[in-house]
Amino acid sequence: MKDIKVFIGQKIKAIRKNRGFTQEQLSELIGIEPQSLSYIETGKFAPSPDTLQKLSEVMNVKPYEFYYFDPVCEEEMEEEIIKAIKDKKILKAIYKFYKAIEFEK
Repeated sequence: MKDIKVFIGQKIKAIRKNRGFTQEQLSELIGIEPQSLSYIETGKFAPSPDTLQKLSEVMNVKPYEFYYFDPVCEEEMEEEIIKAIKDKKILKAIYKFYKAIEFEK
């Protein structure tokens, strides 16, 4: 399982993008260097409580929302699906679902 700093960073990045901020814009608004925000979003640094408060104010979210995340990463999902498709019923269901949502290429 990933370090909690990575999950928090991913959540901050997702909210930032959803709000339409670049790293440069957001870092300026909260008073940190863009490189520091990058390190927070990649999980290299943990945001301080002050930084979390500023992030929540600027992005208009409650501070606890940074801690709501699905701890399953894409690699773990892929591994689970690969194991699951060994069951032919699940394989057929996944295929039908895939065909139902498949977009034109």
